[in-house]
Amino acid sequence: MERRARPIINPLLAIAFGILAASTASIFIRYAQVYVPSIVIAAYRLTLATLFLAPITLTKKRSELSTLTRGELVLALLSGIFLALHFAAWIMSLEYTSVASSVVLVSTVPLWVAILSPFLLKEPLTKRVVIGLGLVLVGVLIVGLSDSCIWDSGHLVCPSINDFIRREAFLGDILALVGAIAAAFYILIGRRLRPRISLISYIFVVYGMAAVVAVVLMFGSGSSPFGYPPRAYWWLLLIALIPQLLGHSTFNWALGYLSAAFVSIALIGEPIGAMVLAYIFLDEVPTIMKIVGAILILSGIFIASLGEAERQVDLSVAE
Repeated sequence: MERRARPIINPLLAIAFGILAASTASIFIRYAQVYVPSIVIAAYRLTLATLFLAPITLTKKRSELSTLTRGELVLALLSGIFLALHFAAWIMSLEYTSVASSVVLVSTVPLWVAILSPFLLKEPLTKRVVIGLGLVLVGVLIVGLSDSCIWDSGHLVCPSINDFIRREAFLGDILALVGAIAAAFYILIGRRLRPRISLISYIFVVYGMAAVVAVVLMFGSGSSPFGYPPRAYWWLLLIALIPQLLGHSTFNWALGYLSAAFVSIALIGEPIGAMVLAYIFLDEVPTIMKIVGAILILSGIFIASLGEAERQVDLSVAE
């Protein structure tokens, strides 16, 4: 069996950097939403990222792009469709619910990946990854409850289901979950395709297709890409550069070396970074419940990373 080349950068360190970059997305989006509709933000994010990648891809990777099989191209395009749906739904969710609720719910991606991975990718989950996933999901639940429930006389008091559904935040929560499911399919497809294609070629094709889908959705909604104040375009540029190119591209690179289950679990670190940044820039103060949930989430990521290291050692021995 052909041994995969050792990466220049430790994939686990790359994931940590990607989480930090991706955590800025909700903050930049909130600032941009003052001026720009959500679907326009999604279209700009993906279109600008594709345009930034075009020069290097078309000059240095043209031959690789020309050798893509029809099956590989279909997988890349399908991945792009799910990526566009992910951003459209998640960015829109930030119009209706808090940063914490939105990023927490969209980060349930590991749940969907863990359920689908054994069936679609035949990737068994190690015991430590399963334990890490459990801690992550408990942490997500606690953080999610902290937005709608309060402690009163030693008891957790939550609104009724009917009251919860009537709230505007409920729509935001549903949109965030839709974004999570779309992202799960995006990651699973990436795991199948990414090891066969270089990072630049892969993200160029995927981002490009996602941009086309987002632009179609933008015009279909009656929105325009023009006519906004200069400050709005500055935020759109930052969204494309930092969380998209630096953040998500790092995750795509890591998929060439780490399992889909671990990468999706690591993505749960984004709510932690987003909550810290929301506290600094948006004055959203985290509650005790949010802090407890954050600790559980970080613990789950750490344990999952040990499980991933264990799996890689087993694969090396098998080779």
